Amino acid sequence: MPTIAPTKKATNITLSSDVLSEAKALGINISQSCDQFLRELVRTERERRWQQDNAEFIAAYNKIVASEGLPLDSWRTF
Repeated sequence: MPTIAPTKKATNITLSSDVLSEAKALGINISQSCDQFLRELVRTERERRWQQDNAEFIAAYNKIVASEGLPLDSWRTF
């Protein structure tokens, strides 16, 4: 099954001229590099916010597991 590439949109960004010049000299694809970095940054921020939004539940669940053990723990074979 072929992978569908995401739609791209042109945008203007401001970069430090020294880094931009060196990246171009090294043959680094600026758009691709920025896109990859921004994707990772978005993924990391979503994860951080999910953990923050669910912190109470996670703490309560961990407390239950610490006191009662994992559900079906007696059936584990490892």
